[in-house]
Amino acid sequence: MPLFPEIEWNKPERKNQAGKLLIVGGNKLGFAAVAEGYQTALETGAGEVKVLVPDALKKTMPKTLTDVLYGPTTVSGGLSKESLPELKAAAVWANGVLLIGDASRNSETAILYEQFLQSYTGLLTVTRDAVDLVKNNPNLLIEREDTLIVASFAQVQKLFQGVYYPKMLTFNMQLLQLIEALHKFTVTYPCTITTLHKDTIIIASGGEVVTQQWDQPMAIWRGSVATRAASYWLWNPNDSLKSVVASLQ
Repeated sequence: MPLFPEIEWNKPERKNQAGKLLIVGGNKLGFAAVAEGYQTALETGAGEVKVLVPDALKKTMPKTLTDVLYGPTTVSGGLSKESLPELKAAAVWANGVLLIGDASRNSETAILYEQFLQSYTGLLTVTRDAVDLVKNNPNLLIEREDTLIVASFAQVQKLFQGVYYPKMLTFNMQLLQLIEALHKFTVTYPCTITTLHKDTIIIASGGEVVTQQWDQPMAIWRGSVATRAASYWLWNPNDSLKSVVASLQ
């Protein structure tokens, strides 16, 4: 029996009720996560999906991606800070935004994301190297309402360190210790965190923690876990925890 079966039962059958997702990421050398995320979101049940990528990809984007928006590109091939108007306009269209990574870890892209986070108030999912881009200002993420962070254990460790949280996370800590730390962290901060500890995926939000066995780490690193979660969240905007858990089953 799956947890929270009502989330699956409430899945809209009509596209115009299933929400709109904006996927942001990619660089001139890679857009695999964006392309896979686009297909995954549609297959999962998102009503409409658009992607925003650097305009350096104009000649290489596959024709299967029919809703592509382009923003100015940095020298290193990621989205530049001049992309902010395009990003803001697309976010107004969307019910949720997914920063999926492959962002080239460029300081200018980091500025773009930080400026966007300062004004965007909708549903936000952040994963892969997009998490690293805001590590210099982690409070923008963890103090934000309606924020889902799908991150590696090392990234969560850095988030704790970045806000000087008193509990240290270590790779050899017991699962119960990590659960307790995430319980307290998400009581303090309004974000939702999904991470992997050995063979257990952990979802924490508002002090609630759900765990389940997980043997597909690549689904996290490729971005499909975050994409499915962001899609489910579109039609359950008031419950990020249940949305993530239901999307995993």
